[in-house]
Amino acid sequence: MATTTSPKPLDELFHDMLKDVYYAEKQILKALPKMAKAAKSPELKKAFEAHKAETAEQVERLSQVFELIGKAPRAKTCDAILGILKEGEAVMEDYGDSPALDAGLVASAQAVEHYEMARYGTLKAWATQLGHKDAVTLLDETLAEETKTDKMLTQLGGPANSAAVAVAKAA
Repeated sequence: MATTTSPKPLDELFHDMLKDVYYAEKQILKALPKMAKAAKSPELKKAFEAHKAETAEQVERLSQVFELIGKAPRAKTCDAILGILKEGEAVMEDYGDSPALDAGLVASAQAVEHYEMARYGTLKAWATQLGHKDAVTLLDETLAEETKTDKMLTQLGGPANSAAVAVAKAA
């Protein structure tokens, strides 16, 4: 006799993605000091250090979202963020002594931000559908921060890219 399983509802998918993003943010917290240490530009170092403090607040906000839905904060391995962070580590290894390092770090950081923006946008939409108004507010706050960080990285990327090109042309 075959057992039938009922389809998993949206609230389970929401909870799964919340665990995924919780894991991702904790991994990002570990990566940001390495990126700050590797950066050559003082402005980029400062940006990574500031984003580490902001990310710690985002982890706390996620804990609040878990509480709002009656779940304990738990992480679930996120292969996507591990891959993105691994690419960032490769940039630091392969370009550590290159004038292109900061440009690569900006690109790596933006890959992280875009992943987060996609996830937070989805979580916010699902929280809206599920009627989790307080969670929507918390998720929207983080989404706004990630968007702001992405714009700041774009601004820092201009000088980083120009510096890498200038050194390459002089060589």
